[in-house]
Amino acid sequence: NFLVKELTVNSKSSISLQKHHHRSEHWMITKGKPKITVNKKKFYKIKNESVFIPVGAIHRIENKFKEPVKIIEVQTGSILKETDIVRYKDVYNRV
Repeated sequence: NFLVKELTVNSKSSISLQKHHHRSEHWMITKGKPKITVNKKKFYKIKNESVFIPVGAIHRIENKFKEPVKIIEVQTGSILKETDIVRYKDVYNRV
């Protein structure tokens, strides 16, 4: 019940503001300086730092800088499919 992905967030881009009902995520930053949102907290992380996203937490990764952001994401939970994404804001109109 786990899935590992490498995420790339290009310059001046972001992922959806989202949450999951059935999975948590652990992010390890491997490149760049992402702006992270977890519920009402916003903060920056750098290479070799990590973030835990609990089940149900509203979260987002934003890249405000020129260098791409790379993150290793480890998902754990009973459902690891894209159908477990609840989007609140999305630049690609998937809300």
